[in-house]
Amino acid sequence: MDARERLIVGLDVPTIGEAERLVSTLGDDILFYKIGYQLVFAGGLEFARDLAASGKKIFLDMKLLDIDNTVASGVENIAKMGMSMLTLHAYPKAMKAAVEAAKGSGLCLLGVTVLTSMDAEDLAEAGYQYDPQALVARRAAQARAAGMGGIVCSAEESAAVSEIVGPDMAIVTPGIRPTGAEKGDQKRVMTPKDALKAGSTHLVVARPIVKAPEPREAARAILNEMVAALWPANR
Repeated sequence: MDARERLIVGLDVPTIGEAERLVSTLGDDILFYKIGYQLVFAGGLEFARDLAASGKKIFLDMKLLDIDNTVASGVENIAKMGMSMLTLHAYPKAMKAAVEAAKGSGLCLLGVTVLTSMDAEDLAEAGYQYDPQALVARRAAQARAAGMGGIVCSAEESAAVSEIVGPDMAIVTPGIRPTGAEKGDQKRVMTPKDALKAGSTHLVVARPIVKAPEPREAARAILNEMVAALWPANR
């Protein structure tokens, strides 16, 4: 697999104009983009359709969670948009409903385990009895049982998750920070090289590229680090 198939750039910008300029700047170096709440509520759904129609892969990061029928209805419509990946919170009933709705579409459904901005103290405050690692493992097993296409987790948990889900499910990890980059509001982070070696299959990178003085050079540096990790014999 081309490293460009594994790097997902988060279009975490406030306007469609800024997103368009970033996509233009990154050019053919980037094939895969994540669109989340910020851009969705600024007209991002139509933009996502347009990007997909142009040949880009789109990870729609909606983190769906609702009653089964509502989740299924949403997934059916998202599948028709030409999206490549879609997130939902890894609750068993929601995942089962989504899998049934996505059958035959090619849409890869990703179960969000524990947000990378949360640590053990945050989970305890929210009422969970598990630490992040235990909750990630539990939800990964439930996602596999439900027939999901992949998992979203911290790169710190990707090795343990890969043991649970096996080689056929995607392990998508946000919170990726090149060496020396600021963590921001992320609490469980890892470098691109270390994340891939730990078992991540796809890396989501936003601020280190989007906020870089030269976004294309920043993206190329990350791609080069990924190539060195994936195919060291070719370096």
